[in-house]
Amino acid sequence: MIKSPPLGSSSGLTNLASAKRILLLIGGGIAAYKCLDLIRRLRERGHHVRVVMTKAAQQFVTPLSVAALTNERVFTDLFDLDDEREIGHIRLARDADVIVAAPATADLIARMAGGHADDLATAILLATDKPVLVAPAMNPRMWLNPATRRNVEQLKRDGVHFVGPAVGEMAERGEAGPGRLVEVPELLAAIESQFAIPAEGKPLAGCRVLVTSGPTHEPIDPVRYIANRSSGKQGHELAAAAARLGADVTLVSGPVSIAAPQGVHVVRVSTAEEMLGAVKAALPADLAIFAAAVADWRVSTPNTSKIKKSGSDAPPELTLTENPDILKTIAQLRKGRPTLVVGFAAETNDVLAHAKKKLKSKGADWIVANDVSSRTGIMGGEHNAIHLLTSEGTESWPEMSKAEVATKIVTRAANHLATLKRAAAE
Repeated sequence: MIKSPPLGSSSGLTNLASAKRILLLIGGGIAAYKCLDLIRRLRERGHHVRVVMTKAAQQFVTPLSVAALTNERVFTDLFDLDDEREIGHIRLARDADVIVAAPATADLIARMAGGHADDLATAILLATDKPVLVAPAMNPRMWLNPATRRNVEQLKRDGVHFVGPAVGEMAERGEAGPGRLVEVPELLAAIESQFAIPAEGKPLAGCRVLVTSGPTHEPIDPVRYIANRSSGKQGHELAAAAARLGADVTLVSGPVSIAAPQGVHVVRVSTAEEMLGAVKAALPADLAIFAAAVADWRVSTPNTSKIKKSGSDAPPELTLTENPDILKTIAQLRKGRPTLVVGFAAETNDVLAHAKKKLKSKGADWIVANDVSSRTGIMGGEHNAIHLLTSEGTESWPEMSKAEVATKIVTRAANHLATLKRAAAE
């Protein structure tokens, strides 16, 4: 029978209240060596780590090395007589707070998406009801292959969470691109964001939450438009975090190429005017988070046919008009205004100064400000570094994954709404 030692018993730390049980499934890739450092970091934080290794993983990292770091036996075989006498793979699937697959190869992701259970790792993944976090690692062409993209999107629809892959040099000489396993600090933050939700309940249960995400596309003619580089990742993570906390979430999204979060009602729009209409239709709401990067301007009268070159050197003249200010419109509503209105300020210079002006002029309760200049890699990237501005002052948070930023913002909002509700009841 597989038995769990007391949480934190294998570590010198004594923070048992925050210690979690993590089941790490190590896949077969050169990046498996990073899992040794990950195990050490997790145990330093007081977490209990169990490890399952695929047959391929054992070609890169030995079970002996893993066992020495976890102070636990390493599980490798679905048909182990001692373990399976007590249905060991089911116990492993259930006796964890979160399951992490890292590095997750293209093959492992494909078998997960297909619902296979032909080894211990995939049997556990199919039998678990716990959160699953996948950290892909593979050659860039394998990651970009349509089959892998389909498998990833299917897993996201199934509720599986992803971190990475990172972009950079690969083990193969001359190969670079998306496919690197994220570094240990990012992987550690992503793991801990999975169990940041209080076990005793869903603090946003019964609340309606509205989130806007992505860019808007303002047409110039049928084939051209004005837009920006927003990927929608932060907005989508905010919607996912609110859903995990029990909220009834409506996500109004501009054109993006990422999957919609599970358990969220999605309204897809293209233009700022369409987004404003969808936002108004989604009211009332207890919490509204405006993370979309809405275009400030649109062409007054878009051409109904493609604009052709005139033969002269002069480019066509475009007459622009200002788009509706969605944040200001909703924040200044008298009837139907959300209890808490959170806006985003994406700036490239004087971030705090611009954000303070926006907090005052828009009528929002909070402003989340960040530096999206090209040097930061935030717009379209996997990380964010924000400043949270409220009536009480400014907090500057360290850089972290967008998933972790979302969890912290939404948890903070849930606490704020609970405080307001208690005050109203007194």
